[in-house]
Amino acid sequence: MIDDDDYAQEHMKPHKRIHTLDSWRIFRIMAEFVDGFETMTFLGPSVAIFGSTNAAPKDPYYYDLTTQLAQKLVKKGFGIITGGGPGIMECANKGAQMAGGKSCGLCINLPTEAKANPYIDEKYELNFRYFFVRKVMFVRYAQAFVVMPGGFGTLDELFESLTLIQTGKIKYFPVYLVGSKYWKGLLDWMRNTVLEHNNIQKADYDLIRISDDPDEIADGIEKHYRQTKSIENF
Repeated sequence: MIDDDDYAQEHMKPHKRIHTLDSWRIFRIMAEFVDGFETMTFLGPSVAIFGSTNAAPKDPYYYDLTTQLAQKLVKKGFGIITGGGPGIMECANKGAQMAGGKSCGLCINLPTEAKANPYIDEKYELNFRYFFVRKVMFVRYAQAFVVMPGGFGTLDELFESLTLIQTGKIKYFPVYLVGSKYWKGLLDWMRNTVLEHNNIQKADYDLIRISDDPDEIADGIEKHYRQTKSIENF
């Protein structure tokens, strides 16, 4: 019979090959940060738009709304940043180019996304291996987040931004949820369960703005930027 302590000691020994690779991996991580910082520094005031990668929606409402919103933001002087994929992201990049604005794609290397969407400016197309490096670029250089309906990735980016603002790790910037019907269940749960149990404060809940009006969103983002003139959030 194998003793649990002996088994644990044997299988918890550092694997020399893995640790050697981890030591070298830092250079790849550094390279992604350097490429991102050198590119994003020249983008100027921008808005990050997140949402579903679904390229064939049953309801095109949010896709049309995303394109329209991106155009309105560009006309107010903002560039558009997306995750570079299809679906909502493609519509946002398309809207940016249609309005003659800067169109940036922070692409992630995934087997499900073979290539970036075709509406990203060549000089603002970046490819990342690591999600955490990519998210730093969104958070550092966007003057606002606009969160359209999406899945786990969209939720990840939403809650990371809220956590960083809540904890004072970054400067406050507007975070808009677009899609009142889509987000209703989540917002109800946050208000009636999370807030009710004092796991967040009312001020934390109020960090989220909800709107389906592209003019209201674009005007709100412009107003905040004019007041702060902040290009970098940390």
